[in-house]
Amino acid sequence: MVGIGKVEPVKVMLVDDSAVIRGLYRRMLASETDIEIVSDAGNGQQAIDRLKKTPVHLIVLDIEMPVMDGLSAIPHLLKVQPDVMILMASTLTARNAEFSLQAMNAGAADYLEKPTSSNELTTGVDFKTDLLRKIKMLGATAQRNPSHAANSTSSQPSPGVKPSEGKAGSGWKIAQSKDIQLRAPGITKPRVLAVGSSTGGPQALAAVFEKLPATLGIPVVVVQHMPPTFTRILAERIQGLSDWKCHEAEDGEALRSDTILIAPGGYHMVLAKDGTNVVAKLNQDPAENFCRPAVDPLFRSVADIYGPAAMGVVLTGMGHDGRDGGRMIVDKGGTIYAQDEESSIVWGMPGAVAIAGICSKVIPLDNVANEVTNYITRST
Repeated sequence: MVGIGKVEPVKVMLVDDSAVIRGLYRRMLASETDIEIVSDAGNGQQAIDRLKKTPVHLIVLDIEMPVMDGLSAIPHLLKVQPDVMILMASTLTARNAEFSLQAMNAGAADYLEKPTSSNELTTGVDFKTDLLRKIKMLGATAQRNPSHAANSTSSQPSPGVKPSEGKAGSGWKIAQSKDIQLRAPGITKPRVLAVGSSTGGPQALAAVFEKLPATLGIPVVVVQHMPPTFTRILAERIQGLSDWKCHEAEDGEALRSDTILIAPGGYHMVLAKDGTNVVAKLNQDPAENFCRPAVDPLFRSVADIYGPAAMGVVLTGMGHDGRDGGRMIVDKGGTIYAQDEESSIVWGMPGAVAIAGICSKVIPLDNVANEVTNYITRST
């Protein structure tokens, strides 16, 4: 058809000290016509040298390598190509989880749990599915936003999206001129804050809770798409940089107004009534939106328990998890805010709730804590 050009494949560099693993990656990706492996490397220094010669959209980066490890390589790779997406891939250990979170703080976009053996890599359907999904979605983001900066935040609203007449909310800039219709926020003061995030979420959650006062007087519950071990380390980090108490939720634990409960990796977290208390319940029901924990089950339970006194915030992440549960929150009179596109690593989840017309505000990351605080503490 005239006027429609061919879509460019996502250009990928594979970085792993094992030639066997790089070969397995190549075989997994060989049949994908929208992915092109343009180079590979056996350590971080080789990756830097090859990126200087051949730009790519995305790098699949191992952590533990000789000469230069993945964590050390990240700032050098981003200096060579600031807009490159970096997907960390490593076996799941507490040490690697800690390094991976450091890598994301340094500018990596996301993490992929690598099986512990080449046999699992070859036969692991879940790993291949996750690898393909993350490469394609992160690659698409890199293609749409060639000047995308992983740590970019905008502290000032920009003109662009206009709230529909008669509806409250500021008109924040939305990339690609999407027609976002903001809705009026709920009129009931929130008694709970529920937050959902995925790709880029660890950085975003840190940025929000570092500024969000622990004196708001309401409990906070969080779903971040992450495997076990990661969520525990994430909770420890949030507690260390904020005034909040923060830990992984335990089954049956009562919500407290000074505490952030994070859904443990591998478990959905929902809320339930237990006498006069509201408690967190954990389950291993089937994954939703490819994830467990997922945001939608939490949001649905928040809507059921708190009705119009529920507030949800959706931060950066791929996919649309949180959209359907968020619709239930606003249908019962609650309020949803979302992170804006410019400050998101991937504007999938927040974009989905914004485009669905269920947001009262779409906000740069730097402003999320302030806007949430103002809404919760308002006098009327």
